[in-house]
Amino acid sequence: MLRGVPAFDEALGKLAERIGRVTVHVRNGRRSAGAGVVWLRSGVIVTNAHVAAGSRTEVVLPDGRALTARVTARDPRRDLAVLSIGGGELDAALRADARGLRAGELVVAVGHPLGVSYAASLGVVHRVPGAAHGPAGWLHADIRLAPGNSGGPLADSSGRVVGINAMIVGGLGIAVPTHVVERFVHEVEREAGGAGDVRAA
Repeated sequence: MLRGVPAFDEALGKLAERIGRVTVHVRNGRRSAGAGVVWLRSGVIVTNAHVAAGSRTEVVLPDGRALTARVTARDPRRDLAVLSIGGGELDAALRADARGLRAGELVVAVGHPLGVSYAASLGVVHRVPGAAHGPAGWLHADIRLAPGNSGGPLADSSGRVVGINAMIVGGLGIAVPTHVVERFVHEVEREAGGAGDVRAA
């Protein structure tokens, strides 16, 4: 096992810290709803549709600032939502196409499971996403997730986000792969404005 090897532990700690800088806490009032990922420096944040259920929600940035975010779009079918906080430049996630992963590669999740802020989990890719929507189109990882990880990043060993954690099925973590997220964000950017549900094409 690699855990307990000082060099590996140090590298993993730095990796989790790097991913944490683009991870936010999404709250529904005083209750934690899940996590989100800063997708664009302009203040565009991606999370799960089931995490951002209303028209507005509270986002806590890594530096501790709590801001009100507008839910600009939701797609329950893909379980994605886009939040907007605006107001300045943020550190945004580096991203990689999940379809380039291989089974067995290391992945890291960062989120706020069971009330623990910025907890990191290490796992391996179980199945890479296919072209279809539905189960075959999701990224599967053998990784420990819990309520509070939803909407947060799943990243590769270089710290690049490869998916948005969405659920746990049969002990596996299920994430929406980045190419699906990118498509959704582009659809939202093409919209004239206003909050609402954006459906898959």
